[in-house]
Amino acid sequence: MAEHEHVRVALIGSGFGGLGAAVRLRREGITDFVVLERADSVGGTWRDNSYPGCACDVPSHLYSFSFAPNPDWPRTFSGQEHIRAYLEHVTETFGLRPHLRFNAEVKTMRWDGEELRWEIETATGTLTADVVVSATGPLSDPKIPQIPGLETFPGEVFHSARWDHDYDLAGKRVAVVGTGASAIQIVPAIQPRVGRLTLFQRTPAWVMPRVDRAISGAERRLHRALPFTTQLRRGLLWGIRELQVQAFTKHPDELGLVEQLAKRNMARAIKDPALRAKLTPDYRIGCKRILLSSAYYPALARPNVDVVASGLAEVRGSTLVAADGSEAEVDAIVFGTGFHVTDMPIAERVVGAEGVTLAETWKNGMQALRGAAAAGFPNWMTIIGPNTGLGNSSMILMIESQLNYMADYLRQLDVLGGRAALDARPAAVDAWNHRVQERMRRTVWNTGGCTSWYLDPSGRNTTIWPGTTTEFRRATRRVDLAEYQVVRKAGTQGTGGPAPTASSASAPSPASTSSPATGGAPKSGAAA
Repeated sequence: MAEHEHVRVALIGSGFGGLGAAVRLRREGITDFVVLERADSVGGTWRDNSYPGCACDVPSHLYSFSFAPNPDWPRTFSGQEHIRAYLEHVTETFGLRPHLRFNAEVKTMRWDGEELRWEIETATGTLTADVVVSATGPLSDPKIPQIPGLETFPGEVFHSARWDHDYDLAGKRVAVVGTGASAIQIVPAIQPRVGRLTLFQRTPAWVMPRVDRAISGAERRLHRALPFTTQLRRGLLWGIRELQVQAFTKHPDELGLVEQLAKRNMARAIKDPALRAKLTPDYRIGCKRILLSSAYYPALARPNVDVVASGLAEVRGSTLVAADGSEAEVDAIVFGTGFHVTDMPIAERVVGAEGVTLAETWKNGMQALRGAAAAGFPNWMTIIGPNTGLGNSSMILMIESQLNYMADYLRQLDVLGGRAALDARPAAVDAWNHRVQERMRRTVWNTGGCTSWYLDPSGRNTTIWPGTTTEFRRATRRVDLAEYQVVRKAGTQGTGGPAPTASSASAPSPASTSSPATGGAPKSGAAA
């Protein structure tokens, strides 16, 4: 990286969000950008998570960009290696290599209010940018709970997202801590190899069968010969999930039938009534993400597996002690305990116009206008920001909607002309967040009776979008300047005549932010 390099746009991260943003910039005719990546290759969470059994729980043809369909997916649910290869293919196909800066972890991003640009310090040098788009993702920084005595453990300890492939699990006594999406893939993958497996389950998960199969050569030839069939397949997968949304967001009681199906799935593999009781959740299905696996329950029924229906509370040397007092001697601990989602570490490195970090701004809970812009952080956007997550569909749909918003954001800056920045109005951010939280109140994620990673420490859901992907696309179709303050460099003017000085507002009030004409989200209670 050249010292004091300046670019129009700096993208942070090279997972689906960062690479998608890079492709969109090129399609918009913007080539003055870099992609800052802390690792030595692209892939994001699909590079970092290489644990045994790692795969996606969204069908392959829906978990890919609409502008980069892949007719050659080998399975209906793709494994980690196939998804990572797809992202490498996107990088090559769209000519993104010259824009990539590897091993360039961002240390700080600081807004320069006089020059109206971001000063970015990375592990490989410094640069400045007119606009920053953060695409670090919520599943990028592993979370290991603070367990008393963990530092005394003499064996191997690692997180699922930092798998130690040099450590041989064969014949070992292994503890898996957690029962989320990663753990239910790891358990059946390692169970045949280990000597004994102890699963520490703080909360049981609802698990449905994973109807996975190889995609035939004939299907792939058809998709290559007739590309519209790939789009048709994607469209059908999308439509089914759109129809399911109301059960999650408006009528959680309708999910009772799905619970019965999940219980039957368990009963087919788990014959021991005591073990079934341990594995049966006491909350509404969907409150936590519904997990997909046809191998998890059969693995738990094997004689070399113990299920401890309690969280890990203490470590005494090589002895693990659960909250219920039960103990297990193990050689290795694998944490499948998730990520820093509601307290993203990148927020500590972003310093806004008032000299405070994004983490300080979000200390009472994350919130961003249309999931993208935070008040006090001009020309800074995030991909997969607050309340953009999904509980039943593909995040690629949400990412592409945010890319539409990013593209229009840059167009608006061009129209304004001169040295200008957009800063989300606090009132607009609050209004958007209020509508989102009002709609959230009756969703299964808030009423289902569970504690999930969707909720922040205060119990507020700051991660999930309480509507359809169609609604979100409508809400992010274009930037409404009424929701922003236009900031200009003192003493300059744009193409539209005299401009206000830095930090002054030149846009009207955000009274119309929920208008369908401006792509606003429906108010609480509006029809989905």
